[in-house]
Order: sequence, then C-alpha cells, then structure tokens
Amino acid sequence: MLGKNLKKIRKQKGLTQAKLAELANVNRRYYQEIEACRKNPTVVVTARLRKALKCDWLEVLKGI
Repeated sequence: MLGKNLKKIRKQKGLTQAKLAELANVNRRYYQEIEACRKNPTVVVTARLRKALKCDWLEVLKGI
C-alpha cells in the first residue's frame, strides 16, 4: 500500500522514479522495489521520500 501511495503522489507531482530517488537520496533500484511493493522502506527512508515529495504523512500512509 505504501508503494502505491508513493507512486500516486510521485505521478501527481510529475516526477520520475529516478528523480524522486535522487531528491530523497535513495538508490533508484531500491525505490523501484518500494514502489512495486517488493521492499518496505524504513521510517527514515519514508521520511526522506515524503520530504522530497513535499507532502503530508497522512497522504503517504493513507490506507495503511
């Protein structure tokens, strides 16, 4: 669910996976795995992604 939320927000912001990974200082391949729901990010990584997306925690965690 977290990966789906991140993907939705990323697309709304007009960012590519590579650009978001760069902004959040996260490995691009690791981010792809998160978005595909194959990896679960740590709280620290989730916080960096949220900050890079400039969105609220509630938006990121919606439905979880």
